Amino acid sequence: MAEMTLAGFRVVHEVAGQGSFSAAAISLGYTQSAVSRQVAAMEHAAGTALFERLPRGVRPTAAGEVLVRRAARILGEVDGALEEVSGVRDRLAGRMVVAGFPTAAAVLLPRAIALLGQRHPDLQVELQEAASPVQLRRLRAGRIEVALLATGDVVPERDLVGLRHEVVVIPRGPGIAVAVGHRLADREFATVADLADETWIVGTGPAGEPQFGPWPGLDRPRIGYAVRNWPTRFGLVAAGLGITRVPGLAADSVPAGVRWLPVRDPAVSGSLEVATAESRSAAAQAVVRAVHSVASRMV
Repeated sequence: MAEMTLAGFRVVHEVAGQGSFSAAAISLGYTQSAVSRQVAAMEHAAGTALFERLPRGVRPTAAGEVLVRRAARILGEVDGALEEVSGVRDRLAGRMVVAGFPTAAAVLLPRAIALLGQRHPDLQVELQEAASPVQLRRLRAGRIEVALLATGDVVPERDLVGLRHEVVVIPRGPGIAVAVGHRLADREFATVADLADETWIVGTGPAGEPQFGPWPGLDRPRIGYAVRNWPTRFGLVAAGLGITRVPGLAADSVPAGVRWLPVRDPAVSGSLEVATAESRSAAAQAVVRAVHSVASRMV
């Protein structure tokens, strides 16, 4: 009987995060044929296709999405176990600086730092909040060791040349925040069609940072307010003056009076990467593992 393997889970997880077999191979240091064999073995064990082959890349099938979510949890636990064993063998100490853009710094990084404190209590971590392009400049200047970046349109791939970087997969995808009394508040999820007539609270801020405007692809969306800070956005939402986009990684940051729910839209996805210098220190590697571990639990 065919069995699922840890290597198979890691490959499936990376293919889903990268969106193609070739990109996953580069990230993992495998050949593309090795990635294809691992995916085929996992599909054989699952008894169904895990990825839909597209003209440019792949995307998970419904069964694949289930396995990717499970893989994230399994890999997070395994990496956590390795980190704890490493901590017993080699206690990390000293001070380091990590940074993230605002929505990453709201939930994901604080939890990762807390987890790191449990594993390496002698390691002091300072958190900075900065736009992704600013983080890159600080990283290259040696002022921070780990950067959590919004990539894609915000930070193109060419800007990451010479750095070691990898995709951070958040099982909980993009979504919206609505007032608790909103017509969608009791739904398990929303669709793009549900959003057509909504008033939007959108963000303003530094160039080169995701501002989370109205949902992409809507025809002539109605903008109610444009504000910079998240507490103000959430305050406007709680007052029933509109809804706002909130990525899954920040879903737990919504305050009382506001509810987050996912939006099912295969055309929209967030791109999150963690970056360090090419030669990664043991402390930076510990932070990266903690980030992946926390992210895998965001379901």
